[in-house]
Amino acid sequence: MTTQEEFEAAQLRVKAVTSLSNDTLLELYGLYKQSTVGDVDGKRPGMMDIRGRAKYDAWASRKSMTREAAMKAYVALVDRLTSR
Repeated sequence: MTTQEEFEAAQLRVKAVTSLSNDTLLELYGLYKQSTVGDVDGKRPGMMDIRGRAKYDAWASRKSMTREAAMKAYVALVDRLTSR
């Protein structure tokens, strides 16, 4: 299976996981965005946009990570969450 196929399969598997912590959700979000879009672009949301700021920071923390590496990290995290 290619990395892209493993990444897509992991996206389907993680949907079945319930009760994820906010930190885990943000980690998944950052890895997903880095895998699909690349480095974060634009300004960091203001202090009043707490949710947007947290998501931006989670994505920005993956800056310069290659898409391939982000996909592999996403799959590894989903594997841990699903005890695969």
